[in-house]
Amino acid sequence: MPSDPPMAAAGAPVPAVPDPAAPEPAAPETAPPRKGPLSFLTGALTSGLLAWFCLGLSGRVVGYYAEHPPHYDAQIAQSIATALKTLLVGMCFLATFSFAFIGIGLLLTFLRSLRPAVTEKPS
Repeated sequence: MPSDPPMAAAGAPVPAVPDPAAPEPAAPETAPPRKGPLSFLTGALTSGLLAWFCLGLSGRVVGYYAEHPPHYDAQIAQSIATALKTLLVGMCFLATFSFAFIGIGLLLTFLRSLRPAVTEKPS
């Protein structure tokens, strides 16, 4: 004879305690939403604005070091100051290039997303 579920005092079944070792039911997998043209356009504009800001910063850093070149009596201090100047100027221009390149890529992706999808015929 099969065992019946335990009954509470009022005759209602007692809720079963979940087994912690039992695997959880798998959630249905849904594809993430696709990015649209507006997302590409806002990304391109944001990246272009940051590139423009970094270009201005790069110009100011170059101008500052042109007006205030590092000059120290100790050779090691002069070498460190020159290396730091090179590092700062290089990082500013690297940021400018990176943001500009990303902005151009997102702008091209935006323009490509406006074209209708072309379906290929099977050969």
